[in-house]
Amino acid sequence: MRSHQPDGTEVHGNLPLELDGFVGRRAELPALARALGTARLVTVTGPGGIGKSRLAARAAGGRRTPADGVWRVELAAVRDPEFVDHAVVEALGLTDHTTRPPRETLLAHLTGRQLLLVLDGFEHLVEACASLVVDLLGRVPGLAVLAVGRRPLAVAGERVLALGPLEEDEAVELFAERAGRLGVTVGDDPHVRELCRRLDGIPLAIELAAGRLGALSPGQLLERLDDRFRLLTGGGRDTLARHRTLRTAIGWSHELCTPEERLLWSRLSVFAGRFDLEAAEYVCSGGGLHSDDVLDVLSALLAQSVVAREETATGVRYRMLDTVRAYGAEWLEATGDAVRLRRRHRDWYVGLATWCELDWFSPRQNEVAARIEAELPNLRCAMEYCLTEPDGAELARHLAGSLWFCWVGCGRLSEGRHWLERSVELEPGHEDARLKALWVLGYVAVLQGDTVAALSALHECRKEAERSANATAVAYAEHRTGCLALVSDDMPRAERLLRSALERYQEIGELNSNVLMGQVELAMARAFLGDLPEAVGLCEDVRRVCEDHGERWARSYALYVLAYAAWSEGDTARARDLLTDSLTCAHAFHDLLGSVLSIELLALVTVSRGDPAEAAVLQGAAASLWPSVGLPLFGSAYYNAPHELCEATVRERLGDERYEECVRQGRALGREAAVARALGRARPLDGLPAPRESVRPADVSREMQRPAASPTRKGGETAG
Repeated sequence: MRSHQPDGTEVHGNLPLELDGFVGRRAELPALARALGTARLVTVTGPGGIGKSRLAARAAGGRRTPADGVWRVELAAVRDPEFVDHAVVEALGLTDHTTRPPRETLLAHLTGRQLLLVLDGFEHLVEACASLVVDLLGRVPGLAVLAVGRRPLAVAGERVLALGPLEEDEAVELFAERAGRLGVTVGDDPHVRELCRRLDGIPLAIELAAGRLGALSPGQLLERLDDRFRLLTGGGRDTLARHRTLRTAIGWSHELCTPEERLLWSRLSVFAGRFDLEAAEYVCSGGGLHSDDVLDVLSALLAQSVVAREETATGVRYRMLDTVRAYGAEWLEATGDAVRLRRRHRDWYVGLATWCELDWFSPRQNEVAARIEAELPNLRCAMEYCLTEPDGAELARHLAGSLWFCWVGCGRLSEGRHWLERSVELEPGHEDARLKALWVLGYVAVLQGDTVAALSALHECRKEAERSANATAVAYAEHRTGCLALVSDDMPRAERLLRSALERYQEIGELNSNVLMGQVELAMARAFLGDLPEAVGLCEDVRRVCEDHGERWARSYALYVLAYAAWSEGDTARARDLLTDSLTCAHAFHDLLGSVLSIELLALVTVSRGDPAEAAVLQGAAASLWPSVGLPLFGSAYYNAPHELCEATVRERLGDERYEECVRQGRALGREAAVARALGRARPLDGLPAPRESVRPADVSREMQRPAASPTRKGGETAG
């Protein structure tokens, strides 16, 4: 992600630099900036609501940006320590299709880079975060970490900045600024000063108090707050600790809420991270709160700063600060309604995943991908709940299996395998859900190059599907076994299994992205066996069906095969256009395999059009991406033939030294830069004739029909 400083300087990362309403911290901000300038690990600590995250974001955004950016990892919604590494991988925008642990993915990506990593809200994951930070700092010299939590990480070299309350003038300034948002003007009112003193200068407490100005004057707020403090502390103001001040302020704000507002506050605590209105209306309604009333009550909580509203790529979403959510969760438990609310939360997100799977095969595919990405914290929460409930095995498998398009099509293979393996390990139950989880697990393992795990899952799926006469599961198990044969260079077996699976799909009336990918995979097998006309016919059919249904993901793989065919026929302009389209789609879905395959073939097209240096750069760019996919070109002689022909041609024209220099240049590109480079150089070169010594399609066609003497046993995602 790129953004710009006010002075026009480009910065990289995912840290929001626009912090509306940042007030105060005139002493702490420069102190934190100095600490960041001298220490590689700085931790901002303090109680909830003290303003740690806002200060850290301001300091990180205001300093000189490292070459590779400032990246924020939000950990508050992460419940499982195992997902800390995954959360960092996700925040950095990395995609890894391999079986290697996310820690290795991080180290491979960060090596040689200069960046600041902001770990926000780690206090419930201290051990996991400390382990990660020590490992990363020890092995990545260019990395600095700014941690934000209620306690230190307690590791060597840590510089701790304990954040206290705002100074009185700053607290009054914050109160006035928040009041202004409500259209209320407060001058130098002694009631305001006393109110801020009573609230110990804690920003969250002040914001909650200011949120009441729509109904109460500062004097009335102070009077009610005094009553609350005396009730809880017996009038001993000096004994009131800051953490108790915040809890008291939250409790006081809670008391001032109407019964409906208190009810919704407690029920909203079941959400992990952000949520939308539809989810709130379903999950939180019933038992004294009608769904039609949720919006009005939510609006009241927004006005009181209990809930925050955010504009996102997927529309308006809402969130609660951790401290506020925790208070609501305690009330939810006290009402005895927690189990019902968690089940409603689970049911909503199971339904969402089911709907998204169906809608994936539609013109809304991009929207589905964005929606699922936004909902991942809540989907994880729902899966965790399913896995821990005695009767949750069936729903856990259904949820993990329904999200196949997220794991496979949106670059989340590692996470998908985690949930799929956990779900199939549970006691056998609903047969259909288990069979689906098994074939999806087999598919994920194929894409990761884990042949043994793939064969095991697919064999079990087929065996059990045949026993229970589940024709759909038989078709999917056979399809994915054919996919494994394809990347293992066993073309006759791949063709037999894929044709059989497609016939089964037709018999049962199955048509979706998976079915179309099976047709593209069959086209690849035919192309490798020398039958380009049939390969083109199969992919043109896929293209027509995709365009009829608005499907873009499977279409991008069909375009890849059609591009190869166009190049083979000497039409490099058409091949380039097809690959540009294919790469654009694959990259939009974070499909790293589709992206790197397109870049590899673009290199061949580029040298055919007379630009060997750029072809070498693209080969280097692809080489830097393959470690995140798996074995380069699956270790397949068929897939590798175009790459070898391209390399040999470029070496002949440039010489070995110049070739290696260009490859190094390409390797230095990050994923975003590599894709941008490939797309930028893929624009038409009008009027440029193919040179007399251009690569001949017949050369590579012959090579692609000669498999390796010992076919690889490594798997990976196919070109389909």
